[in-house]
Amino acid sequence: MKGEVLIGAGIVLILIGFLLVFLGTLISALGSGDVEGGGVIMIGPIPIVFGTSKSAVTVASVIALVLMLLWITGVLLARRG
Repeated sequence: MKGEVLIGAGIVLILIGFLLVFLGTLISALGSGDVEGGGVIMIGPIPIVFGTSKSAVTVASVIALVLMLLWITGVLLARRG
């Protein structure tokens, strides 16, 4: 039962990710002006942060920090029980 909940949660997170990418693309295509972007690639607990401006890299860095903390918390909880 616990595995089914995790699989369901994973599927929901993937769908949310696709929706966010779609909405971001739509907003960029319809909007006018400069577009900034950035992202994070996680390889285990190690982030690779990139962006088109200083503010985009700052936001991506905060997201990377949160993801690292979530990863570390998950590993510690998995070892515990």
